[in-house]
Amino acid sequence: MSIADSVVLIRGIYCKKIKSLNQTRKSKYLFNHLHEKVNMKSAYSTGVICCLIATLSWGAGFPIMTSALTYIDPYTFTTLRYGFSGIALLIALSMLEGRSGLSFKGERIGLAWLLGTIAFVGFGFFVFLGQQMAGKDGALTASIMMATMPMIGILVNWLIKKVAPPRLSISLIVMSFFGVITVITKGHYSTIFNSPGNYKANALIIIGVFCWVIYTIGASFFPKWSPLKYTTLTTCLGVCSIIFFNAIFYISGLVPVPTSDALFAIAPHVAYMALIASFIGILCWNIGNKVLTPMNGVLFMDIVPITAFSISAVTTVIPGAAEITGACITGSALILNNLYLRYRMPKPVTLSVKTS
Repeated sequence: MSIADSVVLIRGIYCKKIKSLNQTRKSKYLFNHLHEKVNMKSAYSTGVICCLIATLSWGAGFPIMTSALTYIDPYTFTTLRYGFSGIALLIALSMLEGRSGLSFKGERIGLAWLLGTIAFVGFGFFVFLGQQMAGKDGALTASIMMATMPMIGILVNWLIKKVAPPRLSISLIVMSFFGVITVITKGHYSTIFNSPGNYKANALIIIGVFCWVIYTIGASFFPKWSPLKYTTLTTCLGVCSIIFFNAIFYISGLVPVPTSDALFAIAPHVAYMALIASFIGILCWNIGNKVLTPMNGVLFMDIVPITAFSISAVTTVIPGAAEITGACITGSALILNNLYLRYRMPKPVTLSVKTS
């Protein structure tokens, strides 16, 4: 064999090895790409399931509260609900983050206490009291208010952080509140002006919703805390305020001390609201929003009134045409605003590099 033939043979063997190596690399790339896609789909499914669990549990909570409030006052129920959920959150935080999770690490404990009080005293007392005053229709009104939280959040963010929303978003906020008014008045809009005293319960629920939105935005003041840590520590601080106010109500005689029969009757309600709606619901909501991002997660808030309306219909409180229409208007405003904000987001710029 000549030297030239040897060179050709070696070159052929080398080219085959290079080709084989490229095919191996390509196979590995395709496998890794496919594996990433599977993981992304799995994570997306997990996010969707978590957001569904959270909103379904919250929606079911309002009809359950309607039943519980026939046995006991909203203040005592708030104490029991957040007291037990606070204990469950403390256990979860200590297991997942250890002692460091229970430390404030130089953060503003006063602000954390204020936000916890606004959330769990404000939301718990005002929403549940309003729901009790509204009677059998309270679950429908309170649940539709929950769907407006993202829209109210835009207004509160505007007031606190001076971030003005786009004009179209303002119009859609007005549209969402028009849907709420439709539910509250059952389509008889003139009653707002003719009998404003009849809507005190609804005003209390709105105040409670504003309290929860302020609490949600307040999480941005604690960027070093995980969502679980923020929820746990503010819950525990808020429960201290709840117990303080409850004690004043009992001592002053404004609220009677509940009987053992009443406490026994609401035991299932407390178990559901504390462990399912509060503990599991909040954890699933945080996980779901972390996977899907808040812009996608917020769309699931429409599930809350749908669930509450469906359960209420089964329990003989059938929503009328005006109430269903109002819920659809509010839900549509939430979806349209979400689509508009997506449209306004800056598009990613891709640069093509030409190689010679």
